[in-house]
Amino acid sequence: MSIFRVLLSIIFPPLAVYDRGCGSMLIVFILTCCGWIPGVIGALVILNKN
Repeated sequence: MSIFRVLLSIIFPPLAVYDRGCGSMLIVFILTCCGWIPGVIGALVILNKN
């Protein structure tokens, strides 16, 4: 996980997980719509898995 990905997940979480697949992007998008913090946390968790 690069520093660029971390900054991108803080600024716009769905764009940070774009290459992980449509499902991950959809989950992070829904979390971001529910609140910015859950979207950021979801994006960081998905990025940290691989």
